[in-house]
Amino acid sequence: MNDPLNVMTLFLFNIVLMNIPLLYGTVGEIVVEKAGSLDLGVEGTMAVGAIFGYLAGCMADSLIVGLLAAFLAAGLCGGLFALLTVSFQANQNVTGLTITTFGLGLYFFVGKGIGEDWPALASAPALAGGFAPVEIPLLSRIPVAGKALFSQNPLVYLGIVTAALVWWYLNCTKAGLRLRAVGEDPAAADSVGVDIVRYKYVHLIAGSGIMGLGGFYMALNMSGSFEGSNCWINGFGWIAIALVIFANWDPLLAILGAMVFGFFNTLQIYAGALAGAFPEPLGWLSSVPPQLYKALPFLITAIVLVASSVRKREGSGQPAALGLNYFREER
Repeated sequence: MNDPLNVMTLFLFNIVLMNIPLLYGTVGEIVVEKAGSLDLGVEGTMAVGAIFGYLAGCMADSLIVGLLAAFLAAGLCGGLFALLTVSFQANQNVTGLTITTFGLGLYFFVGKGIGEDWPALASAPALAGGFAPVEIPLLSRIPVAGKALFSQNPLVYLGIVTAALVWWYLNCTKAGLRLRAVGEDPAAADSVGVDIVRYKYVHLIAGSGIMGLGGFYMALNMSGSFEGSNCWINGFGWIAIALVIFANWDPLLAILGAMVFGFFNTLQIYAGALAGAFPEPLGWLSSVPPQLYKALPFLITAIVLVASSVRKREGSGQPAALGLNYFREER
């Protein structure tokens, strides 16, 4: 019989382990949207960060190099999005979808092109070791929660710190307040001397770079195993876009949102174990069709999108100029 305490501990541990990439994608998209741009290319951007970060990390056998490569490669996707939508005034929805198509295509092109020479994670021991769990003294010994929250790999802690730093930047710094002004009313911000083009470019690149870190995380979590038919990102980019709405454009609430969505995403794996460990309250989980568990994260995403469409603007953190190209001549 499964030990109930052990099953619950592993369930909570994997909610965090497997779904932190959602946090990276969500926080990156929040940065982008606070600049007034709606980027639907999160899926492709994360894919680009994943494959180039992983390959660079394996070549250098370094977690730091992999992180930098993932950030830079994904940042280039953000730069391309900025060039097309800020400089050339292209439609943001179409451009974002193009970035997704381009990113996924590049992911499979590079992966299949390398073929049998694809590097295994085991060939880069320092990189693999950098993704190993790091226990925080004392806190990691707390029953259940200690292992789930304080015995994770460094990229989990980096994701939490990134969300906190982005919140601080948006709310407590002059540059962050100017960025929010750009997203709310670019004409007004322009009239007081804010360089709209520079702010958009910098934050579209930075936000996309953060998304790329989430892709790199997924590559390591999948042990770098490339499959010609499935992408490591597996729809997480689309869920991250919905999570921005769920979190009300707040990076700290994005942490909660990632865990809520992560709960449903992880439930499909641990439903049987939970039913066996807690037969009276959770025994019914074993009778739920597995197909429903697989669909749950996307069903929740759809519900969030529908709910957001009927929610009033009051109290929403959505930038007023989100998705609207800024024409200075019309100011």
